[in-house]
Amino acid sequence: MTGSPVVPVLGLAVVTAAGCVWYVPSLAELRAGADRPASRRVAAAGCLVGWSTVALLVPLLLAPGWALLGAAVTGAAATAVLRLLAVAARRREEREAAADWAALRLPDLLPGAGGDRAGSPGRVAAWLGLALAAGVALVPAAAALGAGPAALVLGPAVPVAAVAALAARAARRPKGLRAPG
Repeated sequence: MTGSPVVPVLGLAVVTAAGCVWYVPSLAELRAGADRPASRRVAAAGCLVGWSTVALLVPLLLAPGWALLGAAVTGAAATAVLRLLAVAARRREEREAAADWAALRLPDLLPGAGGDRAGSPGRVAAWLGLALAAGVALVPAAAALGAGPAALVLGPAVPVAAVAALAARAARRPKGLRAPG
């Protein structure tokens, strides 16, 4: 005794509609084009293929024959292939980014800073962030003292410029003259 296919059709339609939390952002990723890394665009295409397959299965539940199975297997295979391509692209991008950061790494960020990680991107960003925070913290004090608009605008730039100058000086020093670490 076979039942009505209405309940599975409605259930699959509801699941497909609820999947918008995955396929709408994926559509936005694809629309962004070259602004997104290739791995994210391929992963978004895989997500859209998978959810399109699920949406295609809704009317196929009413059709007799092997159409349902063929569409499901084809969509699942295409989604899996796109996911594997996205993983491979992501690994390639991570290797390229690691090589780029390694080329930019400074041996020492500040005079007297030691260790291999002194010039890491995270440490450079931390020092620049602290310098910017110090400059921003000085703005209310400068305003209270009656500083002009130019001083209020340029105030946060002074500590950042100082840290950048120290980092550039440390990078220019010959290796033998660096502070011991």
